[in-house]
Amino acid sequence: MKRIITISRQFGSGGRTIGAEVAKKLGIPYYNHDIIARASEKIGLSPEYIEKNSEDKGSASNWFGNAMAAMNPIGTINNGDLVWATQKKIVEQVAAEGPCVIVGRCADYILKDRDDVIKVFVYAPKAFRANRIVEIYGATDEMPEKRLKRMDKRRAAYYRYYTDMEWGEAKNYDLCLNSGALGIEKCEDILVDLYKTMK
Repeated sequence: MKRIITISRQFGSGGRTIGAEVAKKLGIPYYNHDIIARASEKIGLSPEYIEKNSEDKGSASNWFGNAMAAMNPIGTINNGDLVWATQKKIVEQVAAEGPCVIVGRCADYILKDRDDVIKVFVYAPKAFRANRIVEIYGATDEMPEKRLKRMDKRRAAYYRYYTDMEWGEAKNYDLCLNSGALGIEKCEDILVDLYKTMK
């Protein structure tokens, strides 16, 4: 019985929106920033800092991480690794609590040994994503295409660092959805139907 959907996504592809709507339609919990909030409470770092370190590759060269290392309960671990370890435990906990949708947080990798997980990757053409981030987040001094490249590069590096796997590589997922070609709502319908038929 498939109880959990994990969604990894390219920046601007709509993966977060798809995840939230799928959870709503299925009547199951949705986790994304909730995990950041829980991690913030556990380790005493701001949600903003947690979010940044949820997509930045952990590194001992992080000066703030080094400065804080002695204060961390796990010893000399840097803050990037502390954030990873904390979020990993939270992902495992929410998965154990029952059916849910989890967006990001390397949840596909963290839960890879469970047989009740549908691992999804959402992607889209660059033009579709560039238009979408401007519509949702507004224009900035940084060109949309450059912002997409920067964000995807960060996510890929973070994923590779902590999982030793390639982010976005089809063989790592059960299903890859092109939201630009299918549309956001169609992607939602596909996942809802898939979840129901695989129960």
